[in-house]
Amino acid sequence: MCAVRWVLPTTDTPGPAGAAEPRPTPNPLARDPSPWVVRFAAHLTAGARVLDVACGNGRHARHLATLGCVVTAVDIDPACGESLRHERVTFMQRDLEAATWPFAAESFDAVVVVHYLHRPLLPRMIESLAAGGLLIYETFAAGNERFGRPRNPDFLLRPRELLEACAGLRVLAFEDGIVAGAPPAAIQRVAARRLEPDALDPVEALVL
Repeated sequence: MCAVRWVLPTTDTPGPAGAAEPRPTPNPLARDPSPWVVRFAAHLTAGARVLDVACGNGRHARHLATLGCVVTAVDIDPACGESLRHERVTFMQRDLEAATWPFAAESFDAVVVVHYLHRPLLPRMIESLAAGGLLIYETFAAGNERFGRPRNPDFLLRPRELLEACAGLRVLAFEDGIVAGAPPAAIQRVAARRLEPDALDPVEALVL
């Protein structure tokens, strides 16, 4: 089976003696796509090329494929490809933290990242957006250590960190706060487009 991913919620179970943190047990409900991804993936058209980073069991890749997107799903765990047998999904096994960014010569209409953080890759992901491309990003933030895993600050976004990383993009939405659950979680998420600085076209219809 695919390696465990941080999910909402997680249940701590005892780990090996001396372990820094207990091992998380994923909630089966994490098979459903994130509502944040569902909301902004609705902006994509059929045939859009999407990169799903740290795809895990493929919940977002599958959702994007049902929308007609052509998805490249990448994960360090080769077993994750077993659940991604879909004509519009190509799985790539790659340790993105130990090798050069493999998509430098490519561009995508969207890059989707959920519950994954390796800070050196943030600018690479943004560079991989095509003109008009959409970044959909959601992961744990500082303060989550009060509720459970992850607690390591290497895996927790600093206040406004995603917003600052998207300084060169048109931000559609940004949230940074506590998501209710059992347990709750500190989450930061952003949706942003790569547009020309003087672009005036509306990018999202707002309901007032």
